[in-house]
Amino acid sequence: MKSALSFKPPSAGSSGPRAGSGATMENLEKQLICPVCLELFSKPVVILPCQHNLCRKCANDIFQSANPLWQSRGSSGIAASGSRFRCPSCRHEVVLDRHGVFGLQRNLLVENIIDIYRQQESSRLVNMKPEQQQQLMCEEHDEEKINIYCLSCQTPTCSMCKVFGQHKDCDVAPLSSVYVRQKTELSDGIAALVASNDHVQAVISKMEEMCLNVEENGRRQREQVCSHFEGLVAILEERKQELVGLISKEQDEKLKHVRSLIRRHSDRLEAAVALVESAIQSMEEQHMSVFIQSATVLLETMAATGRVSNVERPELGYESMSHFVIDTDELTDMLRNIDFHSGAGDDEDDDPEEV
Repeated sequence: MKSALSFKPPSAGSSGPRAGSGATMENLEKQLICPVCLELFSKPVVILPCQHNLCRKCANDIFQSANPLWQSRGSSGIAASGSRFRCPSCRHEVVLDRHGVFGLQRNLLVENIIDIYRQQESSRLVNMKPEQQQQLMCEEHDEEKINIYCLSCQTPTCSMCKVFGQHKDCDVAPLSSVYVRQKTELSDGIAALVASNDHVQAVISKMEEMCLNVEENGRRQREQVCSHFEGLVAILEERKQELVGLISKEQDEKLKHVRSLIRRHSDRLEAAVALVESAIQSMEEQHMSVFIQSATVLLETMAATGRVSNVERPELGYESMSHFVIDTDELTDMLRNIDFHSGAGDDEDDDPEEV
């Protein structure tokens, strides 16, 4: 159960040896303010080529606003090489590489100064005199300051609440000691979380670069596969033309031979038809002597024609082209089973660093 608290502001016009220290810290704080978010630089802090500093998140926001048509991958900030934006302090043009704002150099000096500033500010608040600190007053006991912490109820309270009030049976501790302890724990937690965030961001950047490498390697391997298949197609086309040429050559030779026989037998047929017509006309001759003379010549011609009457023709199956047969079954199976073989890659197979 938490006690109701009221605040009593510190008196104005603080003086003393620590007043100058406070002014110095205030001046230092002004130098550690981001010109974009107007807050203390949040780590990581990047330094631009013009030597001005920005929170990395603010630099990425400026880049996004300067390149509205560019589609980012999530929140990585990886950009195409040549992307640019202007420094909000001096308007100097900043040209980014393919890593985007993550390619900008971190300003570790400023980050260390911020850590020192936060530690000094915490120590200053702890060591501040009671009259300089903002006073917390107990609403149950108007005149009692909040000076102890109830460990059981986990709430600040006053001494009267511990002695007579609702926290009399609780475990308590001095408020200052709890403040210092939790301040230290919170500072350590912030440092650990920032370190973890930097580690995660580094892993993300590495994996984003890995994505680019995967895209590039995939493109290269696709080109190689296409080149191999184009080579196979070229070989098949060349071999097809050779085999088709062989078929065409034999076809032309056979056609030439058969057509030669046709012309030869056509000439013989015409001669035989003419001889028959002459013989028929001789049969009509009435004079025996004239008939005998013409018949003798015709008989000799018929005898000569009969001696060469055996018709030359191509052998049986001459017209067949069935010997031009190729067996592509095995080759077809080989082509269908073309696949990648193991151990044939030059890509690095390093596992990404685990988060």
